[in-house]
Amino acid sequence: MLSWKAAHKLALSLPEAEERDHFGSPSFQVRGKIFAQLSAQEKSEQRALVKLLAADQAALVMSAPDTFSWVPQWGRHGWTYVKLATVEESVLYGLFFQSWQNVAPKKLVATHAMWKK
Repeated sequence: MLSWKAAHKLALSLPEAEERDHFGSPSFQVRGKIFAQLSAQEKSEQRALVKLLAADQAALVMSAPDTFSWVPQWGRHGWTYVKLATVEESVLYGLFFQSWQNVAPKKLVATHAMWKK
């Protein structure tokens, strides 16, 4: 089980990640574009939201539907829910990084292609 605080710290560990409020929940942005969001801390079902490529999203949802799910209305754009209670820290970090790569400017991504935690 991954805590909300740990997920928060992972998101902010990415290059140039900044936290901003997004409808009452923390979102994580790189140069003004959201790459992740966390549910409000007090909610019972804590989860993260990441932006993935369609093929990656489909594979995750099919492989572990208890952990990964489509986001209504935004799922077709790659937005995917990740349940914190059932995801491993290393998996979530990888998803945050993948999501970060999907929205960050190409030059910034190239600069951090070998980014390690």
